[in-house]
Amino acid sequence: MERQHGFTLIELMVVLVIVGIASAAISLSIRPDPGKALREDAERLAQLLQVAHSEVLADGRPLQWQADSRGYRFIREGQTVNDEPLLRPRKWQAAPVSIRRVPEGSVHISAEWLGEPLTLLLSSGQQQIEVLRDAAGLVQVRQP
Repeated sequence: MERQHGFTLIELMVVLVIVGIASAAISLSIRPDPGKALREDAERLAQLLQVAHSEVLADGRPLQWQADSRGYRFIREGQTVNDEPLLRPRKWQAAPVSIRRVPEGSVHISAEWLGEPLTLLLSSGQQQIEVLRDAAGLVQVRQP
């Protein structure tokens, strides 16, 4: 009598159950990064501040940056900039976001970008991140 080799249906089912339990445990242990949206907002803002400065150098008209908990916008001559795709009003991905500016006041972007350093502290929930502009105009993002 010839003996057949292979797995029984019960053995295959046990393996599938074990693989299913392991997959579920791994997927439940992977949590989304709560600070990811805030970091992306900060990186985008740093890039847009550089773009705004380039726009001011090309156009000659100063800009102002304004923000609230829902989003931010660039203002030129008292009007929100809507005609420039990169400088259009934007919403925070990590909304609501609180913003603290050091030193206090509004953010003015002029052709003379050199000036006092600027720190924008963005907060959302327990997450915080800084957007820094040094006196030479270099904008960078860092964790406080």
